[in-house]
Amino acid sequence: MKKLGLLATLKAKTGKEAEVESFIKGAIDLARQENKTLTWYSFKIDSNTFGIFDTFENEEGREAHLNGDIAKALMANASTLLSEDPKIQKIEILSSK
Repeated sequence: MKKLGLLATLKAKTGKEAEVESFIKGAIDLARQENKTLTWYSFKIDSNTFGIFDTFENEEGREAHLNGDIAKALMANASTLLSEDPKIQKIEILSSK
């Protein structure tokens, strides 16, 4: 059951929007390799704001994701691609369908 989640918001630097979009679209391959990540979504809010939403059964799964390959790749490229630090919020799932 999905109990916990992460909501990350990413603001691309001017001129880096396509690269950020490509990065988060491509991260699905890494997410598929994470057994403890139940669902993983990437999305676009506006022309330079993107997001990632994922769910986990427990804190162990969420922490594994936060210390996994997607987070490492994002942080390694953040200063080049993003206009500010990613905003990552830990959330609790109250209901889902």
